[in-house]
Amino acid sequence: MITKQQIIDALKTVKDPEIGIDLWTLGLIYDIKTGDEGVDILMTLTSPFCPFGNEIVLSVEEAVKKLGAEEVRVDVTFDPPWEPTDELRKMLGI
Repeated sequence: MITKQQIIDALKTVKDPEIGIDLWTLGLIYDIKTGDEGVDILMTLTSPFCPFGNEIVLSVEEAVKKLGAEEVRVDVTFDPPWEPTDELRKMLGI
């Protein structure tokens, strides 16, 4: 079975097209569950109006499927809304 750490490592390869930083570092991944029925990922986007939302979700699915997961379900939520950490704000210069 695929481990949570393997999934995290795969998600670190998926970058937000606008910011250029990976989804894991951005804090966009809220939860990862693995089981016999596949992988479930709960995530958010930097904004509900993100023009790359569908592309990002497809990239997440693709990255996890490369690990051998047959079923990958990505659920996007905006509760709670994304807030960059202080460390990330420094990285972004905001």
